[in-house]
Amino acid sequence: MLNSVYYKEFDIRWNDLDANRHLANSSYIVFMAHTRMSFLGENGFGQKQMQQYNLGPIVFHEHVYYFREVMAGSVIRVTMELGGMSEDGMFYEFRHNFYDENGRNMTYGNMLGSWIDLKTRKLTALPKELLAIVDKLHHTDDFRILTKEDTRKEAKFPKDLT
Repeated sequence: MLNSVYYKEFDIRWNDLDANRHLANSSYIVFMAHTRMSFLGENGFGQKQMQQYNLGPIVFHEHVYYFREVMAGSVIRVTMELGGMSEDGMFYEFRHNFYDENGRNMTYGNMLGSWIDLKTRKLTALPKELLAIVDKLHHTDDFRILTKEDTRKEAKFPKDLT
């Protein structure tokens, strides 16, 4: 496990903003995803390995909690920690915090996801060598082993139009 929290820094550009001239909701999601994929790629779990194992990351849900506005011209640091993972790596929860140049916590986000086998289109466990890479990520103080039931705790199910 890494001793320090992984992070990426981003300059806030005009096209990251919404009509209120602060960071757009969609930009938070993009920055969190970019941070996750950067960690994986920098640690030997990039597109090449995903292609080799026919893997794709999927998102069950993402929640974002806004504390302060982030404005154009700002520099933000987006952290990433592992909040939970199943023993086989199939399910994972990543947690992100957004900090300004002064270290003030601007936003918190978390996401719950899984891995899909792109051939069978079914959820799949991670190969041991890829599981070890994800497990290197700094664990939160309340890290927990995830189960399939954790993915259903929101109790949201599809209701088709009839």
